[in-house]
Amino acid sequence: MKTDELVALLARGPVAADAHAPEKRLLAATAAASLLALGAMLAALGLRADLSTAVALPMFWLKLLMPAAIGSAAFVACARLSRPGARPAAPWAAIVAALAMVWIASMVDIAMTPPADRHALVFGQSAWLCVLSVSALSLPVLAGGFVTLRLLAPTRPVLAGLAAGALAGGMAATVYALHCSEMALPFLGTWYVIGMAVPALAGALLGPRLLRWP
Repeated sequence: MKTDELVALLARGPVAADAHAPEKRLLAATAAASLLALGAMLAALGLRADLSTAVALPMFWLKLLMPAAIGSAAFVACARLSRPGARPAAPWAAIVAALAMVWIASMVDIAMTPPADRHALVFGQSAWLCVLSVSALSLPVLAGGFVTLRLLAPTRPVLAGLAAGALAGGMAATVYALHCSEMALPFLGTWYVIGMAVPALAGALLGPRLLRWP
C-alpha cells in the first residue's frame, strides 16, 4: 500500500467490524456444502419414488424437521464457539430436548406395537444404509465447518469440533430424508441419530488437532 493510500484510509476513521461476520461465513459455508451433499444424494441415491404422496404424511415432515432442528441448534452453537469465551448452553439444551422427545415418542410407539413387529419397527429395511449414507453425506458440511472455524477464533476446540460435526450430521440427515422411505419413528430415533452421532464424534476428535491455535 502506498503512503497516500494509507493516509486516506486512516483519514476515514475507524471502521466498525461486522458483529455477525462469523455467522455469515458459517452460513455461507454450510449452505454451499449442504447443496453439495444434496447433489451427491441425488446422484447416488435419488429421491424416494413416492415423494409426491409422502409429502402428505406427518412422519415425512418429522423426518425432515428433527435433523434440521438439530442442525440449526448446532449451527448456533458452532457460531458462538467461533468466538473466544462463548457459552453455548442453550443450543446444546435444544439438541438434548429434541432427541429426548423423539426417544420418548419412540419408546411409546414400541410399547404399543405387538412384540412380533417390534424388530421391523426399529430396524426397517435400510438401517445400515441410513447410518452410512448420513455419515458420508455429512463430509462436505463437516469440512466446510472446519475450514470456516479455522478462519475464526474458537478457543474450545473439542466443543467447536463437536458442534461442527453435529451441524454436519443434522444437515446430512435432512438431505438423506428426501431419499429414505422408512416411516417408523423408532427407526428415526435410532438410525438417524446414530448417523448424526458419527460426524459429531469425528468432529470432537478432530477439533483438538485441527482447531487449536498455533
